[in-house]
Amino acid sequence: MGLRHSFKCAAVALTAVMLCGMQLAQASIVINGTRVIYQGKKKEVTVTVTNNNKVPVLIQNWMDAGTEKAVPANIAVPFVLTPPINRVDAGKSQSLRITYLGSPPLPQDKESVFWVNVLEVPAKSKGIKEDQSRLNIAFRSRIKLFYRPAGLKGNSLQAIKELQWQPAGDGVNVTNPTPYYVSLQLLQYGGKDTEGKMIAPGETQHYKFSGINKVTDIKKLYYHAINDYGALVSAQAQNK
Repeated sequence: MGLRHSFKCAAVALTAVMLCGMQLAQASIVINGTRVIYQGKKKEVTVTVTNNNKVPVLIQNWMDAGTEKAVPANIAVPFVLTPPINRVDAGKSQSLRITYLGSPPLPQDKESVFWVNVLEVPAKSKGIKEDQSRLNIAFRSRIKLFYRPAGLKGNSLQAIKELQWQPAGDGVNVTNPTPYYVSLQLLQYGGKDTEGKMIAPGETQHYKFSGINKVTDIKKLYYHAINDYGALVSAQAQNK
């Protein structure tokens, strides 16, 4: 027992020594906003990034259509994001420009969703000696971009409240009859919570609640969704 305790103490001490000799990296770049809405009539939209570090940061920027692990050079999307690589000085902000190219054309009767990626590689701090251990980590931020064609019926806020809910076996089915994406965050029923997901136009999803065998009264279900500004909107389910 004493030998095990000695090994445990030694391991803790070694870990502490290693951490003291390292400069632990922290994310520096902050994307202003949690989502981008690209209105179809606009020529371009901008995304602002801010470097909260005390040293310059090099960032690589690209878009994808939902394949998170895809190599940027192999991704084909109908947008151009500029600049693809740039340096953001300490405490400064820069704008990234996103332009819709129109080819291949996107559906004009519903929204389309893409992702904006910002990968940062922190520069070496001036106070770090050559022989000092340092952990370099490249941080990646990823937010959604919704391409919203002009002339869609209704609006994104109405879409949250127009979801159609139906009891289904051990849970509920929810259908999105609108041309807008709805980002469900949380569903609540009978004192139980379950996480939501993004539901596409025309899509139906099934949700279950742990400990509840059957949903009997759909109007006792409450849900929370994220609006265009990243804020939560609460609503009561309606059986339509």
